[in-house]
Amino acid sequence: MRKSRIFLYVLLFIILLGFVYFWFGKSSSSVSTGVSNSQVIDEAFQLIKKEAVFSKNEKLLVEGAIRGMTEALEDPHSTYLTKEEAENQEASLAEERVGIGVEIMQSAGKFIVVAPIKDSPAYKAGLKSQDEIVRVNEERVDGKTMAELVQLLSGDKGTTLKMTIYRASENRHVELHMKRDIIAMHTVSSEIYEVDDHSIGIVTISLFGEKTGEEWGKQTKSLVERGIDGLVIDVRGNPGGYLFSVSSVIGTLMKNGTTFAYMQNAKGVLEMLNTESNEAPYLNKVPTVLLQNGGSASASEVLAGALKDNNRALIVGETSFGKGTVQETHPLSNGGKLKISTHKWLTPKQEWIHHKGIEADLKVEQEELFAMDQKYLSGEFRMGDYGEEIKYVQQVLSALGYNIGREDGYFDEGTEDAIENYRQERSLGEGSEINGALFQSLTETVSEYKAKKENDKQLQVGIGYLIHDIKK
Repeated sequence: MRKSRIFLYVLLFIILLGFVYFWFGKSSSSVSTGVSNSQVIDEAFQLIKKEAVFSKNEKLLVEGAIRGMTEALEDPHSTYLTKEEAENQEASLAEERVGIGVEIMQSAGKFIVVAPIKDSPAYKAGLKSQDEIVRVNEERVDGKTMAELVQLLSGDKGTTLKMTIYRASENRHVELHMKRDIIAMHTVSSEIYEVDDHSIGIVTISLFGEKTGEEWGKQTKSLVERGIDGLVIDVRGNPGGYLFSVSSVIGTLMKNGTTFAYMQNAKGVLEMLNTESNEAPYLNKVPTVLLQNGGSASASEVLAGALKDNNRALIVGETSFGKGTVQETHPLSNGGKLKISTHKWLTPKQEWIHHKGIEADLKVEQEELFAMDQKYLSGEFRMGDYGEEIKYVQQVLSALGYNIGREDGYFDEGTEDAIENYRQERSLGEGSEINGALFQSLTETVSEYKAKKENDKQLQVGIGYLIHDIKK
């Protein structure tokens, strides 16, 4: 009887141990559930969650792992995009977007308005070039990134926005109210330039977006109807975009079936890309020049390579950027997207231009003042001061022909004399200090100089070649 009771106790104890092991073992395994099929990644994930004294947000850890994998590819064009970043990228290539319609640049930690888009909410509210954005909806923007500012400015159509800006030209703060609306994004613009009794069509493509092919068709057909004798295609500073858009452009310039590029996948298999169009290539006999510079990349280089290798146009300017890969974007379950390089693209002569670029047939460097970036600076400086702002003033004045002894950012007597002369000639009042009025005047001077086509050396060389070709 006693033995049977002992046996019963032992049996109950074993059952209890099994229950405890099953319960806590299951809980433990659920806690250590991995995030991948890779043991080492799961080990690192669990260790960081358990031991790290800093952030343990699983979402951030997973996103960090994805970014790390793309960085390991050593390809700057392969990257992970959060949901917000993916939406912003798609919007940049879209036909239209909701916003206030303004171009902004960041300079010395400040957000400066380059220009509002004509007839946009920002334009109608009175926002002006060189205004400094101070607050958006009562939230100060100093210390924020450009992405954070864009997020503040973004919103649904019809929603209102209050912006406080500092207007240096008036030395005062201004509060502006505007309502977000749909902004049409145009990527193609055109005009006719008359020279030597010839009409030259100039078409500028800022990037290859969703509707670039349609815009190109409308603009160039209008030019043909007006009787142009030659065509200048300007893709300077064009960062690229959609391959189908550049294919539409090329299809109007060369006969159907012309090879304009090759695609090569990871296994080395080549695919020939040929022009396809439902209408006749109405520009195929128009003498053409393409302008490019170091900022012309990706799809812009596909266009340049197609025109150059098929002897369809002369390339004028500088060597292009050198991006010879094509990216595909794949959606992820967390709302983000993975953009990875899946193909190389080659020119019609099967040259891979990656990190080399496409050389111009006629290499032309711009004049110093024309090549200079427009900067929107602020602050006050006097003799003895040192800084990048002073260096910029020295460079502009030197390019304008003033006698500047140094351009290293040190405010010396030579700089003071040049500033005094400039201020007198521009009716800025007596004085030798650098201030907001001087910065604004210099910016306007550079802008006016760059706006005159006769100062655009690359354009003038391209037009000169076309006139010579037309007269032959």
